[in-house]
Amino acid sequence: MQWLIWQFQKDVESMIKYLTEGQVAQFQKNGVIVIPDFYRDEEINSIQRGIYDVIGQVMVKNGVPDTRTEFSSETFDQGYLDLIRQNRAWGGEVYDGIKQIPAFVRLVAHPAHEAIFSELRLGAQPGVAAGGYGIRIDNPLEDKFRAMWHQEYPAQLRSIDGLVFWSPLISITEDIGPVIFCPGSHVEGPLAVCEADPESSGRNGAYALQIYREAEYLAKYEKLAPLTNPRDLVVIDFLVLHASGYNRSTRPRWSMQFRYFNFSEPTGRGHAWRGSYAAGVDFRKIHPELFVA
Repeated sequence: MQWLIWQFQKDVESMIKYLTEGQVAQFQKNGVIVIPDFYRDEEINSIQRGIYDVIGQVMVKNGVPDTRTEFSSETFDQGYLDLIRQNRAWGGEVYDGIKQIPAFVRLVAHPAHEAIFSELRLGAQPGVAAGGYGIRIDNPLEDKFRAMWHQEYPAQLRSIDGLVFWSPLISITEDIGPVIFCPGSHVEGPLAVCEADPESSGRNGAYALQIYREAEYLAKYEKLAPLTNPRDLVVIDFLVLHASGYNRSTRPRWSMQFRYFNFSEPTGRGHAWRGSYAAGVDFRKIHPELFVA
């Protein structure tokens, strides 16, 4: 009986369509779509509450008095900047902790994301990129950790046709630095990279990979920098060119991102979905033909 109930639920879920034909066509053309109000308030509020609580626990651990006001979805991150002003490493403790919030982990594995992947990648066998999900904290003026122009694939070696699911936890304004996209650039396919840090900010690892002949590619495409809000979802092709904006506000930019990939895509299957730079996998060794020394 339990199996029949489970199978019925799976059948119902498979009948639900989350994207319109227009959205699918837009994604195929641009490599990125914005879906307003995709998530429910309670889904986002639970994650914001979890962040508030983790910040509180880091305060307790490090003997910092907690003088914050009661939780509010508008000010869930209060106290965080005070922590990193005292000790930047305490911000790392918050960063590592919040990716383990149950409400966030539940959201990552929500059936809707698998369904969207299947709608955009017909015939795919979806997978969730382990270690490829987290909650970014882009602090004001910390350009060292800003993602330069890149494709997702070199840093997240899973499958070439993978997707990034990105959603802000605060309202994104011009001064807080929206993500910038080159719509349509995914048609270029995987681009060669080189190791460089043009802004001389001390980047290393995946942060220091630069698109080879980057300026030529960027000149070919218009730029899109959507101003999104909590509950909005942005779906990004692994091959579309994109970059973090510069945060010139007085508040960190909090955003969720996670990656899905396709087990059946030949290139990813060929290197056994090898993982990411963060997991110690070097793109140069997997794809030497795409690295320019």
